[in-house]
Amino acid sequence: MLQVEDVVTLYGAVRALDGVSVTVRPGTITAVLGANGAGKTTLLRTVNGLVRARSGRIEYEEHNLVRTPVDEVVRLGIAHVPEGRGVITELTVEENLRLGGLWRRNRSELQESLAEMYEMFPPLAERRKLPADTLSGGERQMLAVGRALMSRPKLLLLDEPSLGLAPRITTQIMATLRRLRDEQSLTVVLVEQNARSALSVADDAVVLNLGRVVVSGPATELAGDAKLRHAYLGF
Repeated sequence: MLQVEDVVTLYGAVRALDGVSVTVRPGTITAVLGANGAGKTTLLRTVNGLVRARSGRIEYEEHNLVRTPVDEVVRLGIAHVPEGRGVITELTVEENLRLGGLWRRNRSELQESLAEMYEMFPPLAERRKLPADTLSGGERQMLAVGRALMSRPKLLLLDEPSLGLAPRITTQIMATLRRLRDEQSLTVVLVEQNARSALSVADDAVVLNLGRVVVSGPATELAGDAKLRHAYLGF
């Protein structure tokens, strides 16, 4: 579904991505792991067009994304949940969700998607008329994911969903990702510092270090490589 080939992304003179290549298979969860500054967030931002690659190729279902405008990337079926649970706190839960489906013109489909989000995330249904700033950290993450899913994407780019959350909430988020993959064939690229949690749900994994791919392969193999885990993943 997604092929990143020899991509270089610069911040000034700094090579945030230095010849990165990643393959994402349809209907799978691919975990992108590594320490702070490894290039994980830059990879997602480069894929969705918020940051432009200096060189290389990014192919998504036969589309070259390197020069594709961000709004067109969304219309192609790619949704991005950035780090930090970026919901609009002044708006209600339902208003935030509706923003995710703003470009969709079919009102019945929009209502159907709203119902699906409330079924998937029951706490959001209970608080649908409340401002988003009344939500807990875990609920805000649910809202951020739900808003992205309102566009009915085929590919979800998810950046650090467990950051600052209690282990119980992290487990719920990961279980939701697994369910979306299994029941809706959603393809997910999951950036995480919590490598143990990410590898528990991922099919494939990529480890970045200083903007380069250190290793990639089946998640079970990376999880079973003690030397790799100790050197790059912290467990």
